[in-house]
This record gives sequence, C-alpha cells and structure tokens, in this order.
Amino acid sequence: MSPPLAAAWPLSPGPRLHEGLSLRLRGCAGVGAGSPGGCGLLPLLRLRAMVSWKGIYFLLALFLASFFGSIFMLSPFLPLMFVSPAWYRWITDRIVATWLTLPVALLEIVFGAKVVITGDGFIPGERSVIIMNHRTRMDWMFLWNCLLRYSYLRLEKICLKSSLKSVPGFGWAMQVAAFIFIQRKWEDDKNHFENMLDYFCDIHEPLQLLIFPEGTDLTGNNLDAIHDITVAYPQNIPQTEKHLLNGNFPKEIHFHVHRYPVQTLPTSREELQLWCQKRWEEKEERLQLFYEGEKYFDVTGRSIIPPCKSELRVLVVKCISLLYWTLFTLAMFVLLYLYSFVRWYCVTAVVIFVVQQKIFGGLEIIELARHRYFNKRQNGYGRKTE
Repeated sequence: MSPPLAAAWPLSPGPRLHEGLSLRLRGCAGVGAGSPGGCGLLPLLRLRAMVSWKGIYFLLALFLASFFGSIFMLSPFLPLMFVSPAWYRWITDRIVATWLTLPVALLEIVFGAKVVITGDGFIPGERSVIIMNHRTRMDWMFLWNCLLRYSYLRLEKICLKSSLKSVPGFGWAMQVAAFIFIQRKWEDDKNHFENMLDYFCDIHEPLQLLIFPEGTDLTGNNLDAIHDITVAYPQNIPQTEKHLLNGNFPKEIHFHVHRYPVQTLPTSREELQLWCQKRWEEKEERLQLFYEGEKYFDVTGRSIIPPCKSELRVLVVKCISLLYWTLFTLAMFVLLYLYSFVRWYCVTAVVIFVVQQKIFGGLEIIELARHRYFNKRQNGYGRKTE
C-alpha cells in the first residue's frame, strides 16, 4: 500500500520571528556589594528575571501529569499491544488526548490566553495532513488550543525530532501515542516515515498528521485533505521553553486555516513541491500583512466552518481537565508516600520505559514491528492455503 504522504526533505522550520527578553542592571557605584540594593542582589534579580512562579507551575504541572500519567495510566495497557493492538491504540490514544487538554486549560484558564481561529476550519474526523509555519518551538503545543475546538485531539500525530522521545514523561507518552520521530535526515527517515504511515493506513486510523515541511509529496487514496495553518502572535511571542519558564505566555494566538481537498492537489512530485513552496510564500505574505496591519487574519474573527464543539463545551472540558490532573497528581504523591508496592511499581515502569528504548528504539518501533511481523505471517499463511 502506498503511503498517503512522503515528505520531500529537508524539513524546514518555516518563517521565524526571533525575539528575546534581556535584563540589564547597571550602576553600583557608591553602593556596597553586600548592601540591600547593591550588587549583592544581582544574582537574585537575575534569577527572578529568568523564572517566574507561573512558568514553574506550568512546566511542573505538565511534567508531573505526563510522568505519572505514563506510569500509572499508560503502562498498565502496554501488554495489550501484543494481545489486541486495536484496543491498545483505541485506549491509549484517548488517555494521551486527556493529557493534551491540560496545556490548553492552563494557557486559557490560568494564564488567560485568547485563541482566534479564522479561515476554513476543520471537518471533524477526516484524514488530513496539517502543515504549519514554525514561528516558535512551542507551536505544536499551542495548536492543541485549535484542535480541541475543531477536531479530536486523539487523532493528532506529530512529526518530531527523535531526541524528544527520551524525555521522561513527555517522551514516553509520545511513544505510546505512536508519534513519528525523525532524525531530520531524509535518507535515514524515509523508510521509517513511510512504514509508520503504512501502519496507520492498515489499521484505518483517521489521523491528522502535523508536519513542518518545506515540500510535501502526497499520493495514494488514504487522505481527505490538507490543512494549511498559519499561526501568529499579535502581542508577545514565547520562542522557547525558557520564555515559558520566565512566565512569558502568549496573550493571543491566531490561527488561519486553509483546507485543500486532496482532489485539488497536483499529482506529480515536482508539481507538489512547487505547490508547497507557493503555500509558504503565501504564508510569508499573510504574516507580513498581519504584523504590519491590524494584527488579525480575518476581520470577522470566525471560521467559515463552525467548530464541532461549543465554547461552553470547551470550557467544561478545560475545567474538568484542570481539576482531574491536579487531583490525579496529588493522589499519586500520596500513594507513593503511603504504599511501598506503588513505589516498586513506579520504579519498575520507569525501568521498562528506559530499557525498551535503549534496546528497541521506542514503543512505537515495537508496535510497528509487531504489526509488520503478524502481517507477514498472515500473508505467508494466505499464500500457502491458495
């Protein structure tokens, strides 16, 4: 089966806007180094400039939820991968999706971020590739604010650099969710990329794959549409995790969506590369008009296709997510403190996550290998019976 997507490498981060935050402290003349207000306070002031309680709370809440979620919610279902892969994917996708709502809840409820979505919107449940400009290192996470309203978070798969799979908690959950990890070298990634896409097609997973390519080659009959998303930040732009740690959360996030049905796309590789390059040129023009103008993509502030969830429903989901993950994290600390078998289970699960990656390369690799092995056996048995 030919894959629905094969990326023409190298991946490109797309347009970027580099902004930084610096603190300059001057003038200590006549003030003792150890005196209040003197240079003795410089390390403390620098530390306060680097971190904030908001940033610490945000990152710590996400890390603890992902760590304990991987240990106590995902790891019990790992054996199901070998017994019933379909049920394994159905359950784990929904568990991971519950965690994906947490950063949305924190950004919007706790830190007051405003989300504006314009353009074509999404048709829920359709199989699509999402191409998006890469303005910050956190765009892929901010996209969840959009998908929570217009799609289903359990369908999203992200193409990420392979080093992220080693991050405790986050990386383990991404492996279970079968995200596609790449080395950023098409010669090394091509087979794995196509094998993962073949696997999703074989199990009829209606995924929405997020990539940041400069060119994309689309073939086969397993795709419904391309969603071309332009993201912009009209006020402040947190470039990296350090900006979030400093409490620099986006005040507004604007998404503009163009939906291209697969029937409208060119079929040859060369024409598709030109098509993608044209989309990036349009993004650059759109972003230039955004930042030089009134800082909106569409004066209506609404999408053509209405969201599949009302704002009231989204608010309920965010509130439940915030409450659940807060209580869940606290409960895990209590159980770890009270019961030795919980501590032993936690240690065992951590060892399993670490060792399987060292030996096999990740849970998504094991899942793919299991699928290909049994497919090969079934095909071989089918040929023998003919």
